[in-house]
Amino acid sequence: MSLHSHGPAPCDDADGHLVTAGPLTPPPDIAGTPQDDRALRHSHAEDVQGMVLATLVASLGLAIFAKGGLMIGGMAGLAFLIHYAAGWNFGLVFVLVNLPFYWVGVRRMGWEFTLKTFAAVTACGVLTDLLPRWADFAHIAPLYSALVGGALAGLGILFFIRHRASLGGIGILAVYLQRTRGWSAGKVQMSFDAMLMLVAFSVLSPIQVMYSAIGAVVLSLVLMFNHRPGRYMGV
Repeated sequence: MSLHSHGPAPCDDADGHLVTAGPLTPPPDIAGTPQDDRALRHSHAEDVQGMVLATLVASLGLAIFAKGGLMIGGMAGLAFLIHYAAGWNFGLVFVLVNLPFYWVGVRRMGWEFTLKTFAAVTACGVLTDLLPRWADFAHIAPLYSALVGGALAGLGILFFIRHRASLGGIGILAVYLQRTRGWSAGKVQMSFDAMLMLVAFSVLSPIQVMYSAIGAVVLSLVLMFNHRPGRYMGV
């Protein structure tokens, strides 16, 4: 391989045939063209099933958090705190606290992303409230709630991202501030979550806040290890 070559080096497969590209690499005559872009985008049917699966997984994770008396970061965490402190319906609060961010979503992400995000937030909020009526848990240890709830919520968010949606909230604002003012989106998100955890001490016990922080870390790790631009092609 010369010093001026780019990409993975050709290699032989098990049968001795020359392999120059992976299974997701488009043919050379369409690579980087509109035809290539259409081939990699999700169809409407794929988007629908992806959004449904994301809703089922994310809402199960949120329901496990709720059963364990825990919270996570972002607007879901704020909705949990209001739910615990005032006894208000989690799904309704989750929808309401996300409303101010849709304006930013339309301006910075477009109508498709914003409408999908609104649908995702509404569906997850409603389903999180309904799940205990359909499948209640007699007991969930806080550590299990943090680990499994964080993993499932992270996977659900990952599925939403891969279908051009999100669970709304501070993440949209963080991206907006990064693009308009140069603020680090990660630092904005982290700062908000840190303040939220501090406020949580006035509502939850210290042990609940500790387990909530563990759940938030697990959720972040799921996204960090699995959401990397360029690795996943079906966007």
